[in-house]
Amino acid sequence: MTMSNAQAQRQHVKTILHALDHPADEEDAVIQRSWRRCIDRFGLDPAAPSPPRYVPDRTLREHQDQADALIQVARAGVEQLYRQVMPLDYVVLLTDARGIAVQFLGDRHAQREHQRTGLYLGADWSEEHAGTCAVGTCIQERVPLTCHHSDHFSAHHIGLTCTAAPVFDPDGQLLAVLDISAYQSPESKASQTFALQVVKHYARMIEDAFFLQRYGGYHLVCLDRSREFVQINRRYLIAIEENGTLVAANTAARKLLRHHELPLPGPGEARPFRAWNIQDLLDAEIGEVLDTRHYGDDRVRAFRTHRHHELHFATLLEPQRRRAPAGQPHYRDASLAPLEALADDDPAMRDTLTRAARLRNEPINILVVGETGTGKERMARALHESSRRCDKPFVAINCAAMPESLIESELFGYEPGSFTGARSKGMKGLIAQADGGTLFLDEIGDMPLQLQTRLLRVLAEQEVLPIGASRPLKVDLRVVAATHRDLRGLIDLGQFREDLFYRLNGASLRLPPLRERADQGYLIRRLFEDLQAERGDRRVRLRGDAMSALLAYPWPGNIRELHNALRYALATCEGDEVVVGDLPEECISGHLAHPAASSPVASGNGRAGPALGEDPLEEALRRQRWNISAVARELGLSRPTIYRRMKRLGIVPPNQQSAP
Repeated sequence: MTMSNAQAQRQHVKTILHALDHPADEEDAVIQRSWRRCIDRFGLDPAAPSPPRYVPDRTLREHQDQADALIQVARAGVEQLYRQVMPLDYVVLLTDARGIAVQFLGDRHAQREHQRTGLYLGADWSEEHAGTCAVGTCIQERVPLTCHHSDHFSAHHIGLTCTAAPVFDPDGQLLAVLDISAYQSPESKASQTFALQVVKHYARMIEDAFFLQRYGGYHLVCLDRSREFVQINRRYLIAIEENGTLVAANTAARKLLRHHELPLPGPGEARPFRAWNIQDLLDAEIGEVLDTRHYGDDRVRAFRTHRHHELHFATLLEPQRRRAPAGQPHYRDASLAPLEALADDDPAMRDTLTRAARLRNEPINILVVGETGTGKERMARALHESSRRCDKPFVAINCAAMPESLIESELFGYEPGSFTGARSKGMKGLIAQADGGTLFLDEIGDMPLQLQTRLLRVLAEQEVLPIGASRPLKVDLRVVAATHRDLRGLIDLGQFREDLFYRLNGASLRLPPLRERADQGYLIRRLFEDLQAERGDRRVRLRGDAMSALLAYPWPGNIRELHNALRYALATCEGDEVVVGDLPEECISGHLAHPAASSPVASGNGRAGPALGEDPLEEALRRQRWNISAVARELGLSRPTIYRRMKRLGIVPPNQQSAP
């Protein structure tokens, strides 16, 4: 007799809860770590309905555009892999490093089933959304793995078997994930052993093809332990300059180099490969290595390693094309990084950033519009840093914060002795200081009307006249102005010059409020990491209950308020994690309305939530027999926070209540 879906879900939850309290072997430990992340970091519930999440079509196209070079290189490998696994009813997914499926191959007659389960183009298989799964957990753990049936965190996925392997770029950064998945398979996870080997093989083929394309302008040393396979297998690939300097290495070669005590940079580390030479690895002169191309009939030569004297066979691929200029990326425009960092997969922001990328080097002024705190200055800085003006000054002026009596002299500067109190040597104005770079005018709608006229002349003539000067100074400016006000409404009221509006509004960029953005999780994590880097002290993680509270808060102060909330949490948290109780009071005032305690996973039992009309905190206190420490652990709050809320809600422990 088979179990019903409900019974299967309950059994799945019990399995997860039981497993988290017991140690696992090495293979199962990867799955258990993922389950723990799903609960603690992402606040997921295995029994909750979890239909697949798809990014909008426009967002999918952007992910595909960003991964275009990889997709082109990987296409042949993905198609070849699909031809091998298609008879066994597998589908093939290639996702980017964020878990978005950018390429898909499967039975077109089963498209509806593919879409229902998320095995389709545009699906988001990140662990944050899908829970434990082959793609998402591969992204987190950076290792090949199989996620088989009940290994999946969500009960929605326990019928699937999925096997994935990471694809790394030549710098060791995760580039993509290759996955094969099936709806039906034997119960034993061991049945997927061959599937794992096949996926690992094709992931390595794609990775090496990408390496060969990216570094085709260099000499490529190919090494293997076997003479017969070195020209076919090319296990170790090392790109070198003409003088033997190391430029890059594939994943296998990076491990070989580290084994031979040549410490290379890991993912995200800045130390360059160029600190080493191929002669530091091989016991040979550079001339001998380069002459391998002419050595013998098979052009294969044997070398021993310099330190461990291991025998390797080498062949050499000569440069196939002219090399890109030093520092120029091969698969994306690195100058766009400041803009790309502003958003993840929010459609409105991606539209804005696409437009900003096109405008960054155009000789027009830009007006950035958005609510207070949405990041208008950050957008202006990103425009500047991604433009050809990036090595020139960025000068920011808050028109609302500067006293009206000083704004004219601060903006335009003045000559010596121009007015009482002026500096004896005069002063160069902020506009002149921005010469050659970008002038950012924040809250332009608050600029006094008489100064608008002078600013208009600066923009029209590209020159500035300091106070007391007889001759104007030529300036080369790109102006980015920002406002949260309705400038057209101010024009109708006679408070803003229409001609200045059109001078400033060569193009406009609109920033959505934080409450409307689909990438809040990305912003929270990015700001949290930035603040930790700024503090430079201990490493702290953001626990799942705190993330849930932050995602639930409406953020009337937008990104500025989020920044302040995270700074507060880092300053007040105890230990190595930020929990919900460490957040500012206003951010968590409604969080207990849906406490973690109501989840059977979070509380460790299957009890229902509080009775109608009973406060969740009081219900937790009763369940824990008024043990404040136990309640604090259950709800992820500090003991002082529990006491404060008890006082505010008028909750008094039974042993402190007066007798009737």
